[in-house]
Amino acid sequence: MPQSVTVGQDARPIAVLAREGKGPPVVWLGGFKSDMRATKATALDDWAAAKARAFVRFDYSGHGESGGAFEEGTISRWLEEALAVIETCIRERPILVGSSMGGWIGLLAARSLMEKRPDLAPVGIVLIAPAVDMTERLMWDRFPEDLRHSIQEKGVYHRPSAYSESPYPITWKLIEDGRRHLLLGGPIQTGCPVHILQGMEDPDVPWSHALEVVEHLPGDSVSVTLIKDGDHRLSRPEDIERLIAAVAAIA
Repeated sequence: MPQSVTVGQDARPIAVLAREGKGPPVVWLGGFKSDMRATKATALDDWAAAKARAFVRFDYSGHGESGGAFEEGTISRWLEEALAVIETCIRERPILVGSSMGGWIGLLAARSLMEKRPDLAPVGIVLIAPAVDMTERLMWDRFPEDLRHSIQEKGVYHRPSAYSESPYPITWKLIEDGRRHLLLGGPIQTGCPVHILQGMEDPDVPWSHALEVVEHLPGDSVSVTLIKDGDHRLSRPEDIERLIAAVAAIA
Protein backbone atom coordinates (compact mmCIF):
# COMPACT_ATOMS: atom_id res chain seq x y z
CA MET A 1 0.00 0.00 0.00
CA PRO A 2 1.30 3.46 -0.85
CA GLN A 3 2.13 5.92 1.88
CA SER A 4 0.97 9.51 1.56
CA VAL A 5 2.91 12.75 1.57
CA THR A 6 0.87 15.93 2.00
CA VAL A 7 2.05 18.82 -0.16
CA GLY A 8 1.20 22.50 -0.51
CA GLN A 9 -1.18 24.93 1.12
CA ASP A 10 -4.09 22.95 -0.32
CA ALA A 11 -2.76 19.76 1.35
CA ARG A 12 -2.56 17.61 -1.78
CA PRO A 13 -2.22 13.89 -0.88
CA ILE A 14 0.63 12.40 -2.93
CA ALA A 15 0.80 8.60 -3.11
CA VAL A 16 4.32 7.20 -2.65
CA LEU A 17 5.81 3.72 -2.84
CA ALA A 18 9.13 3.65 -0.98
CA ARG A 19 11.40 0.62 -0.79
CA GLU A 20 14.04 0.53 1.91
CA GLY A 21 17.55 -0.48 0.97
CA LYS A 22 21.12 0.58 0.60
CA GLY A 23 21.85 3.78 -1.24
CA PRO A 24 22.14 5.94 -3.08
CA PRO A 25 18.35 5.76 -3.35
CA VAL A 26 16.80 5.79 -6.82
CA VAL A 27 13.90 8.22 -7.29
CA TRP A 28 11.53 7.71 -10.21
CA LEU A 29 10.00 10.84 -11.81
CA GLY A 30 7.21 9.85 -14.16
CA GLY A 31 5.89 11.45 -17.31
CA PHE A 32 2.86 13.53 -18.24
CA LYS A 33 -0.30 11.48 -17.51
CA SER A 34 1.78 8.44 -16.54
CA ASP A 35 1.82 6.74 -13.15
CA MET A 36 4.21 5.06 -10.74
CA ARG A 37 3.03 1.53 -11.59
CA ALA A 38 3.83 1.83 -15.30
CA THR A 39 6.22 -0.57 -17.03
CA LYS A 40 9.57 1.19 -16.58
CA ALA A 41 8.96 2.22 -12.97
CA THR A 42 7.86 -1.31 -12.07
CA ALA A 43 10.87 -2.84 -13.80
CA LEU A 44 13.21 -0.54 -11.88
CA ASP A 45 11.47 -1.47 -8.64
CA ASP A 46 12.00 -5.15 -9.43
CA TRP A 47 15.71 -4.44 -10.03
CA ALA A 48 15.90 -2.46 -6.80
CA ALA A 49 14.30 -5.32 -4.86
CA ALA A 50 16.78 -7.82 -6.31
CA LYS A 51 19.73 -5.56 -5.41
CA ALA A 52 18.41 -4.47 -2.00
CA ARG A 53 18.48 -0.93 -3.38
CA ALA A 54 16.42 1.93 -1.94
CA PHE A 55 13.80 3.02 -4.48
CA VAL A 56 11.09 5.69 -4.34
CA ARG A 57 8.30 6.29 -6.84
CA PHE A 58 5.20 8.46 -6.59
CA ASP A 59 2.27 9.90 -8.51
CA TYR A 60 1.97 13.62 -9.15
CA SER A 61 -1.34 15.19 -8.17
CA GLY A 62 -4.00 14.34 -10.72
CA HIS A 63 -2.09 11.19 -11.68
CA GLY A 64 -2.51 7.55 -10.66
CA GLU A 65 -3.27 7.07 -6.97
CA SER A 66 -2.70 10.66 -5.84
CA GLY A 67 -5.47 13.13 -5.13
CA GLY A 68 -6.36 16.24 -7.07
CA ALA A 69 -7.58 17.04 -10.56
CA PHE A 70 -5.22 16.67 -13.50
CA GLU A 71 -6.47 19.96 -14.96
CA GLU A 72 -5.13 21.80 -11.91
CA GLY A 73 -1.63 20.49 -12.57
CA THR A 74 1.28 22.73 -13.51
CA ILE A 75 5.03 22.28 -13.64
CA SER A 76 5.29 24.34 -10.43
CA ARG A 77 2.89 22.03 -8.58
CA TRP A 78 4.45 18.82 -9.83
CA LEU A 79 7.97 20.08 -9.08
CA GLU A 80 6.85 21.04 -5.56
CA GLU A 81 5.51 17.52 -5.10
CA ALA A 82 8.70 15.90 -6.39
CA LEU A 83 10.83 17.96 -4.01
CA ALA A 84 8.51 17.20 -1.06
CA VAL A 85 8.72 13.46 -1.72
CA ILE A 86 12.52 13.60 -2.00
CA GLU A 87 12.89 15.63 1.20
CA THR A 88 10.44 13.40 3.09
CA CYS A 89 11.38 9.93 1.91
CA ILE A 90 15.17 9.85 1.46
CA ARG A 91 18.12 10.61 3.73
CA GLU A 92 21.05 10.69 1.32
CA ARG A 93 21.90 11.97 -2.13
CA PRO A 94 19.75 10.16 -4.75
CA ILE A 95 19.89 9.07 -8.35
CA LEU A 96 17.06 10.82 -10.18
CA VAL A 97 15.46 8.91 -13.07
CA GLY A 98 13.13 11.09 -15.14
CA SER A 99 10.94 9.89 -18.00
CA SER A 100 9.63 12.40 -20.58
CA MET A 101 8.17 15.29 -18.51
CA GLY A 102 9.88 13.68 -15.53
CA GLY A 103 13.18 14.54 -17.21
CA TRP A 104 12.29 18.23 -17.06
CA ILE A 105 11.09 17.87 -13.47
CA GLY A 106 14.31 16.04 -12.62
CA LEU A 107 16.57 18.78 -13.94
CA LEU A 108 14.53 21.44 -12.15
CA ALA A 109 14.62 19.41 -8.95
CA ALA A 110 18.40 18.97 -9.23
CA ARG A 111 18.86 22.73 -9.55
CA SER A 112 16.64 23.41 -6.54
CA LEU A 113 18.33 20.76 -4.39
CA MET A 114 21.80 22.04 -5.27
CA GLU A 115 20.76 25.51 -4.08
CA LYS A 116 18.62 24.68 -1.05
CA ARG A 117 19.40 21.09 0.02
CA PRO A 118 22.92 20.20 -1.13
CA ASP A 119 22.80 17.19 1.20
CA LEU A 120 20.10 15.80 -1.12
CA ALA A 121 21.52 16.98 -4.46
CA PRO A 122 21.64 14.05 -6.91
CA VAL A 123 24.76 11.93 -7.42
CA GLY A 124 23.55 11.08 -10.92
CA ILE A 125 20.63 11.59 -13.30
CA VAL A 126 19.17 9.27 -15.95
CA LEU A 127 16.78 10.85 -18.45
CA ILE A 128 14.49 8.93 -20.79
CA ALA A 129 13.29 11.00 -23.78
CA PRO A 130 13.62 14.18 -21.70
CA ALA A 131 10.75 16.55 -22.52
CA VAL A 132 12.58 19.64 -21.25
CA ASP A 133 10.57 22.85 -21.78
CA MET A 134 7.82 20.69 -23.27
CA THR A 135 4.97 23.14 -22.67
CA GLU A 136 6.70 25.68 -24.92
CA ARG A 137 8.89 23.69 -27.31
CA LEU A 138 6.81 20.55 -27.78
CA MET A 139 3.32 22.00 -27.31
CA TRP A 140 2.88 25.74 -27.79
CA ASP A 141 5.45 26.17 -30.58
CA ARG A 142 3.80 23.32 -32.50
CA PHE A 143 0.22 24.55 -32.12
CA PRO A 144 -1.32 26.47 -35.04
CA GLU A 145 -2.38 30.05 -34.39
CA ASP A 146 -6.10 29.27 -34.20
CA LEU A 147 -5.50 26.60 -31.57
CA ARG A 148 -3.40 29.00 -29.51
CA HIS A 149 -6.24 31.53 -29.51
CA SER A 150 -8.73 28.80 -28.57
CA ILE A 151 -6.63 27.69 -25.57
CA GLN A 152 -6.32 31.28 -24.35
CA GLU A 153 -10.05 31.89 -24.73
CA LYS A 154 -11.39 28.56 -23.43
CA GLY A 155 -8.60 27.79 -20.99
CA VAL A 156 -8.10 24.22 -22.17
CA TYR A 157 -7.47 22.05 -25.24
CA HIS A 158 -8.34 18.35 -25.13
CA ARG A 159 -5.47 16.86 -27.09
CA PRO A 160 -5.89 13.35 -28.56
CA SER A 161 -3.28 10.89 -27.27
CA ALA A 162 -1.69 7.80 -28.77
CA TYR A 163 -1.32 6.40 -25.24
CA SER A 164 -4.87 6.72 -23.92
CA GLU A 165 -8.46 6.47 -25.15
CA SER A 166 -9.18 9.76 -23.38
CA PRO A 167 -7.67 13.01 -24.63
CA TYR A 168 -5.15 14.92 -22.51
CA PRO A 169 -6.33 18.32 -21.27
CA ILE A 170 -3.72 20.95 -22.07
CA THR A 171 -4.61 24.03 -20.03
CA TRP A 172 -3.59 27.64 -20.53
CA LYS A 173 -2.53 27.56 -16.88
CA LEU A 174 -0.06 24.76 -17.70
CA ILE A 175 1.38 26.69 -20.66
CA GLU A 176 1.71 29.96 -18.73
CA ASP A 177 3.27 28.32 -15.69
CA GLY A 178 5.70 26.33 -17.82
CA ARG A 179 7.30 29.60 -18.94
CA ARG A 180 8.53 30.14 -15.39
CA HIS A 181 10.67 27.01 -15.63
CA LEU A 182 12.24 27.06 -19.10
CA LEU A 183 15.79 25.69 -19.12
CA LEU A 184 16.95 25.79 -22.72
CA GLY A 185 17.83 29.48 -22.69
CA GLY A 186 21.13 28.91 -20.90
CA PRO A 187 23.38 26.37 -19.17
CA ILE A 188 21.67 23.63 -17.16
CA GLN A 189 23.69 22.86 -14.05
CA THR A 190 23.21 19.46 -12.42
CA GLY A 191 26.46 18.96 -10.52
CA CYS A 192 26.50 15.25 -11.41
CA PRO A 193 26.78 12.81 -14.34
CA VAL A 194 23.80 12.63 -16.70
CA HIS A 195 22.87 9.73 -19.01
CA ILE A 196 20.17 10.27 -21.65
CA LEU A 197 18.30 7.43 -23.36
CA GLN A 198 16.49 8.56 -26.50
CA GLY A 199 14.56 6.74 -29.21
CA MET A 200 15.12 8.00 -32.74
CA GLU A 201 11.56 7.02 -33.76
CA ASP A 202 10.04 9.09 -30.94
CA PRO A 203 7.16 11.20 -32.35
CA ASP A 204 6.69 13.20 -29.14
CA VAL A 205 10.25 14.14 -28.14
CA PRO A 206 12.43 14.25 -31.28
CA TRP A 207 15.97 12.98 -30.81
CA SER A 208 17.18 16.41 -31.96
CA HIS A 209 15.50 17.83 -28.86
CA ALA A 210 17.49 15.47 -26.65
CA LEU A 211 20.71 16.61 -28.34
CA GLU A 212 19.74 20.22 -27.69
CA VAL A 213 19.42 19.34 -24.01
CA VAL A 214 22.95 17.92 -24.16
CA GLU A 215 24.23 21.19 -25.63
CA HIS A 216 22.96 22.98 -22.52
CA LEU A 217 24.75 20.64 -20.10
CA PRO A 218 28.24 22.05 -20.65
CA GLY A 219 29.86 21.51 -17.28
CA ASP A 220 28.78 17.99 -16.51
CA SER A 221 29.66 14.46 -17.58
CA VAL A 222 26.97 13.62 -20.13
CA SER A 223 26.43 10.46 -22.16
CA VAL A 224 23.70 9.77 -24.71
CA THR A 225 22.35 6.47 -25.96
CA LEU A 226 20.40 6.89 -29.20
CA ILE A 227 18.17 3.90 -29.98
CA LYS A 228 17.57 3.84 -33.72
CA ASP A 229 14.24 1.96 -33.63
CA GLY A 230 13.18 3.26 -30.22
CA ASP A 231 9.83 4.98 -29.67
CA HIS A 232 8.80 7.43 -26.95
CA ARG A 233 8.00 4.90 -24.27
CA LEU A 234 11.19 2.82 -24.52
CA SER A 235 9.44 0.03 -22.63
CA ARG A 236 10.53 -3.01 -24.65
CA PRO A 237 12.66 -5.62 -22.83
CA GLU A 238 15.82 -4.40 -24.56
CA ASP A 239 14.99 -0.80 -23.62
CA ILE A 240 14.42 -1.79 -20.00
CA GLU A 241 17.82 -3.50 -20.00
CA ARG A 242 19.45 -0.26 -21.20
CA LEU A 243 17.65 1.74 -18.51
CA ILE A 244 18.67 -0.59 -15.72
CA ALA A 245 22.26 -0.65 -16.99
CA ALA A 246 22.37 3.17 -17.00
CA VAL A 247 21.06 3.39 -13.44
CA ALA A 248 23.31 0.58 -12.23
CA ALA A 249 26.37 2.27 -13.75
CA ILE A 250 25.74 5.32 -11.56
CA ALA A 251 24.65 3.31 -8.51
